[in-house]
Amino acid sequence: MKASFKKYDLHFKQPSGTSRGVLKIKETYFIIIEKEGKIGYGETGLFRGLSVDDRPDYEVNLKWACDHIHLGLEALLLEFLEFPSIQFGLEQAFLSLESENGFDLFPSKFSRGEALIPINGLIWMGSETFMSKQIEEKLEAGFSTIKMKIGAIDFDAEIKLLGAIRSRYTRQEITLRVDANGAFKSENALRKLERLAMLGIHSIEQPIKQGQLSEMTQLCDKTPVPIALDEELIGVFKYEQKEALLRRINPQYIILKPSLIGGFQGTNEWIEIAERLKIKYWVTSALESNIGLNAISQYTYTLGVDMPQGLGTGSLFTNNIESPLEVINGHIQYNTNLRWKINI
Repeated sequence: MKASFKKYDLHFKQPSGTSRGVLKIKETYFIIIEKEGKIGYGETGLFRGLSVDDRPDYEVNLKWACDHIHLGLEALLLEFLEFPSIQFGLEQAFLSLESENGFDLFPSKFSRGEALIPINGLIWMGSETFMSKQIEEKLEAGFSTIKMKIGAIDFDAEIKLLGAIRSRYTRQEITLRVDANGAFKSENALRKLERLAMLGIHSIEQPIKQGQLSEMTQLCDKTPVPIALDEELIGVFKYEQKEALLRRINPQYIILKPSLIGGFQGTNEWIEIAERLKIKYWVTSALESNIGLNAISQYTYTLGVDMPQGLGTGSLFTNNIESPLEVINGHIQYNTNLRWKINI
């Protein structure tokens, strides 16, 4: 068995804005394992500026993992505890190598094309006109859950955009989620949450920056809008630390991004703790190519989820890996009539 890695830059069809800046290119890496004529692919979904393993020695560690692939998955996952995206890529690559066709990582009705997963439609930050245009496109495409990134333009303008949706559609017709990516200041976050609550917002992701544990705990206790922890989970490696964090903050939801929290093994730990503490969750991709998105989608279906997940990022890039994944009427599906075209 031998392994190698390759860097791959995903190019956005149009610059996509968040409170952390505008994204034009998303760097990613692929691990390729070869054994007895079979090939396994895994994506290490590094996210510059967000991943805890965004370090100068990232490629050195990725090479070490490939050079020591003979150690096996279990040993490598322990070795790379502080490199969650490498853990995620290794898990995929080994599952891919063991699968019949290289891509059926979690065989199910979803991977057989017999079931769909509901997803939210993502609205990127930009001008009021640009965001309004995106909203119309998502509604026309049949999405019943809209997630809007907020915190980069004037808050009043964002309230206006959300209000325009709510004036046309009731909470039962359209579910509205927002993602602040930590953009709110702790001293005025509650006031902003109160304004959002008037619009029947389903939830808000990471209203204030991660690491403000006392402030986030108070917000989750007083908030009129359910809070979902996102960035707060990044860099929390040990099971005991995960449980302590959720017990202290006691959020209404957590957002699970396998690339950022230790792959499927790390995600399973968060789920086990959250379910025990009666905290709800959903799974979200983190701008992976279709290789990583396929793995996350197949895994997510096995969880038996029913609320819309955050798996609609595959269509953002001009040079994504061609795959059977499709977004149809607010759902993601695996169209078995389509084929993978690996060009990495």
